[in-house]
Amino acid sequence: MRRFETPYIADWFATSLRWVVLVGLIISLSLRGESITDHIWSFGLLFVWNVIMSLLAGLSVRISSYHRQIVLSVDFLLAAIFFWLQGGLDGSSVWVGLFPILTSAVYFEMWGAFITAVLFTLLQYVVSFDSFSNGIPLMAFSGLVMTLLIGLASGLSGRFLMRRLRTERHHRLDEEERRRHMESERLRAIYELTSTLTATLNYKRVLDSALDLAYTALDPNPDPEEQNQDERLVSAVFLFKGNELQVGSARRFTNSDLRATLHGNEGILKKIFDEGEAVLTHDIGYDPELGRIIALRACTSAYCFPLRSGFNIYGAMLFAHPDPSYFTRERCGLLDIIGRQAVIAVQNASLYQNLVEEKERMVEVQEEARKKLARDLHDGPTQSVAAMAMRINLARRMIAKDAKAGVDELFKIEELAHRTTKEIRHMLFTLRPLILESQGLTAALEAMAEKMRETFAQNVIINVDESVLDNLEMGKQGVVFYIIEEAANNARKHANALHIWVRLRSFESGIALLEIEDDGLGFDVEAVNKSYDKRGSLGMINLRERAELVHGLLHIDSAPGKGTRVQVYIPLTEEAADRLHHAKM
Repeated sequence: MRRFETPYIADWFATSLRWVVLVGLIISLSLRGESITDHIWSFGLLFVWNVIMSLLAGLSVRISSYHRQIVLSVDFLLAAIFFWLQGGLDGSSVWVGLFPILTSAVYFEMWGAFITAVLFTLLQYVVSFDSFSNGIPLMAFSGLVMTLLIGLASGLSGRFLMRRLRTERHHRLDEEERRRHMESERLRAIYELTSTLTATLNYKRVLDSALDLAYTALDPNPDPEEQNQDERLVSAVFLFKGNELQVGSARRFTNSDLRATLHGNEGILKKIFDEGEAVLTHDIGYDPELGRIIALRACTSAYCFPLRSGFNIYGAMLFAHPDPSYFTRERCGLLDIIGRQAVIAVQNASLYQNLVEEKERMVEVQEEARKKLARDLHDGPTQSVAAMAMRINLARRMIAKDAKAGVDELFKIEELAHRTTKEIRHMLFTLRPLILESQGLTAALEAMAEKMRETFAQNVIINVDESVLDNLEMGKQGVVFYIIEEAANNARKHANALHIWVRLRSFESGIALLEIEDDGLGFDVEAVNKSYDKRGSLGMINLRERAELVHGLLHIDSAPGKGTRVQVYIPLTEEAADRLHHAKM
């Protein structure tokens, strides 16, 4: 016994024809008025044999490599026994020869059926020899001819039927092979997509790879002559730059389409951004925003989905085609996979780009800190030390002429030296306030205020709610200190403020409010922001970037002659940070 994974259609077909013959025999006996019980054991043999064949076909089991020959031999033997027991050509089972003839027609087609018919005809002649020896009656002779004609007809039918079944089977196998090949190509495309997208951190390569591999995965046609059938497929990736959507990469777009900018406030784009789900549409050409794209006007159906990870929306990916039924469930599922992989790759590229920009920003900040330190040293201690050297030289000459005047000059030089020392100590304090690490933010702010009073005669008033500091980790306290120091120095240097007020208090649940207010000259915030890239100072940029380090929001309120108020809203928990930034959006 040999078992196979799939059943043989020929076995099922032969078994079915045997059941038809058995039913025909029963009907034939009934029409002639004969009782089936008189032939029960011969019918039983045929019945049991065909039940066995039906079970073997159902279990996809074959007797051996000579399965067909064995089955045909048993069919022939059982039919011969039945024919002999029923009285040969004089009985009611003349056409029991169909039993082996139909089996051979199924298994061996034309020649098999005809040879079986000839053999059964010889059997009929031998069994019914007496009928022929009595003058060859017409009925006996016609029975032999009928058997041969049935064999010929069965052979022709078997040839036609089995060729048809064989052709359909080949088509089915070819289709299954084609489908397996397409699935294999799709899996390969997805693997290549994953490998390619994880191998690069370049935005342009990520987007191009996603679109190119999507083409292969959507229609991996193994026939090289039909590779151009998807030339009508249009695709694009739109990325947010500020509040606008720009084309990051596209296929089949015109030059004007590549320069198009969208806002995502209408139609399909608005829907996918609001709901966060993919959309399949069949009237893409009439979309209020995407309808402006020339390449999409020839398309009917489109599948669009957002490039989204958590609360971050990077843009959208779009595929469109003139065929309304092109985007099947299978293709949409495949595009969803590609979209998810593309989101991960875009997110990685974005994080990498942010790291590069952060690295560049840190270099710029360090460079600016060095320049600031150089300016402060040049404008303060360096000038003072140079002045001391000149005045010491002057005092030496004055002592030679007027001792009392020389002593007075030395007292002034001493006072200048003390003031220079204070300036240097203040600079060292702001570079690294050790008291912040040892005693906390309040003590550091009080020390800063005291040093500004001693060094610059600047009045700074500190008011800190200690309950806020309990929920503010030490790293954030350091950032808050530098925000205050930057804002206070700006007010001292540029605003000529008499007073500077520093307040840190609770604003609402999970959010603290830092305010640095002065009564100085004030300025036009909008005008300064417009021309800030032309200025040499980075004060406001430092404030903004340091506010972002604590996930805070910066707001500056000022007007000429009315002082300045710097406000920083600082979230103390992740939930508060989400709430704060959602309120901003």
